Amino acid sequence: MESLLSFMLALLLAPLFPGIINRTKAFVAGKQGPPLLMKYYTLAKLCRKGSVYSTSSSFVFKMGPTVSFTAALMPLLFIPLAGTAPLFSFHGDVIVLFYIMGIGRFFTIAAALDTASPFEGMGAAREAFFSTLAEATIFAVLILFYRVSGSLSLADYFHGENAVSLAGPTGALLLFVIVAMFMVLLTENSRVPVDDPQTHLELTMIHEVMILDHSGPDLALIELGAFFKLLFYSVFITHLLQPPVPAGILVNGLLFYGILTLVYVAVGVTESTMARFKMNLVPKYILTSFTLVFFAAILTMGFMQ
Repeated sequence: MESLLSFMLALLLAPLFPGIINRTKAFVAGKQGPPLLMKYYTLAKLCRKGSVYSTSSSFVFKMGPTVSFTAALMPLLFIPLAGTAPLFSFHGDVIVLFYIMGIGRFFTIAAALDTASPFEGMGAAREAFFSTLAEATIFAVLILFYRVSGSLSLADYFHGENAVSLAGPTGALLLFVIVAMFMVLLTENSRVPVDDPQTHLELTMIHEVMILDHSGPDLALIELGAFFKLLFYSVFITHLLQPPVPAGILVNGLLFYGILTLVYVAVGVTESTMARFKMNLVPKYILTSFTLVFFAAILTMGFMQ
């Protein structure tokens, strides 16, 4: 029951945290910024509208939002939240989950290509290329965590007998992993410096240009799926930062959401202090995250001998 309540609370708060990013960016810029609950208003407004479909699109275009939303929701079922065990867990679930997220991206790209729009095709090509580079970093992290914990389960990574933690023998090396996963978070969620979710110029957009033809409830599903995906990567980083405190579920929950909020604030500060990279520099940025994890993996071999 605690795991279910924690899961439902995380789903309820998922649209709130992007509001923290926007308020952080507004604070750095000396502005008031939009309300924290703006994303809830946006989702409610989209759900009240109808969806418009082009005559050139097929059932693939209609499937895209539903599949991408489901693929973003699934990982939250398997990752520990606020000190509680996940709803589901099995050995090897972490590999399955990242491939499920890949299926969601595949259908998003397929839906963009189904519109026969050259701009959406351009964004889809960029999304496929950059996500392929980010995948190398993700699986390097999984291999590293397997060496440390001896498991391929998200629950064992953070709550197992050999949990991955900054307080462990390889804790110092996890700083490289934290930085690398933060870079992956910005990449996978189309944030600055890889992409700018606020831009409206088709020639420079990546993710946003792929959903230009979606509207109404379909667009609401895509937006909500994006909130869940951002939450998953933020929770992943939060578990790496959270110290193992033997306290009650309430204290662990407050500590968890406090650190999680700081991760979102860090995203806002990053977007406020960095400019978007030129398109030819983005691959180098993504591969830098892989280099950090690879370096940490090499050092881990020496620590574990």
